[in-house]
Amino acid sequence: MRAAITVGHGERDQIKIVDDWTDPVAGEGQVVVDIAACAVNFHDIFTRRGMPGIKIPLPVVVGSDMAGTISAVGADVAGWSVGDRVLIDPIAHDGQTGMLGETADGGRAERIAVGAGHLIRVPDGVTLEQAASLPLAYGTAHRMMITQGRIKAGEKVLVMGASGGVGAACVQLAKMTGCEVIACASSDSKISRLKAIGADHGINYATGSILEQVKALYGKPKVYGGGGVDVLVNFTGGDTMKESQRCLTLGGRLLTCGATAGYDVGIDMRFLWTFEHLMIGSNGWSREDLVALLDLIAAGKLDPVIDKILPLEQTAEAERMLEDREVVGKVLIRP
Repeated sequence: MRAAITVGHGERDQIKIVDDWTDPVAGEGQVVVDIAACAVNFHDIFTRRGMPGIKIPLPVVVGSDMAGTISAVGADVAGWSVGDRVLIDPIAHDGQTGMLGETADGGRAERIAVGAGHLIRVPDGVTLEQAASLPLAYGTAHRMMITQGRIKAGEKVLVMGASGGVGAACVQLAKMTGCEVIACASSDSKISRLKAIGADHGINYATGSILEQVKALYGKPKVYGGGGVDVLVNFTGGDTMKESQRCLTLGGRLLTCGATAGYDVGIDMRFLWTFEHLMIGSNGWSREDLVALLDLIAAGKLDPVIDKILPLEQTAEAERMLEDREVVGKVLIRP
């Protein structure tokens, strides 16, 4: 079987394309899925580089977001048949530890054997490419914005790091909800693309202060109310937190699901208590988040942003595009 395998920790030369990876067999409680598409995430890059505290069984087939068609059904599997189109949730949510595409083989291969507990049916009207783009980015964004953050129509929502997979998903979900969306990105070309998917305003943080640009739009936040934004989405962390925190209005909510630029952040406690800010954390996604997203796509309310679809042979190039910040939305691999 053809697969893109990660043979060791390091740079992109640790990704190898092979033709003789072991073909999966459906064991008890499992199905085999022919992979139609597998999304590339920064998590894949972190897995390749090596993550403290997580032991990766190298070599491994990376790729946690995947969708395809069932080609074989093992014993004791009920409710699933050959030909069913499925999204594979990389986490079974049944107490099982580990994640597909990280501590177990994932979707950068022609086929995969998975337990039936990982399967979610793909509705009519949803392509397998759309489904494959969901778990790590859109699932995380949905849980942070909708399930945990409870954004509401009419709110002003500032999204940091808006051009990446999670960020673009946040922009779309906020616009779909009826919010006024301010997208932050590192170039005018990215901002133009973000406006095309729903952002009302764009802030190029490479050319000026985020706070000053928010103040130009809405005024300076005031301790008695008014000015600033209602919701700040900051999963960047690092040195972006202090300035972005000051963009929040009285009673504003700070939503986060990670810290890609560093978890040791500075919070100005004076603004936290004076403006009565609420900080809300969100960790990953639930099965219900993924089902809700599939239903939104089927209803024509959401169309995941897919930047490029590349063949398996260009897996390393797909990771390069993410590392060099050339992507708006998702990049998919087609095995």
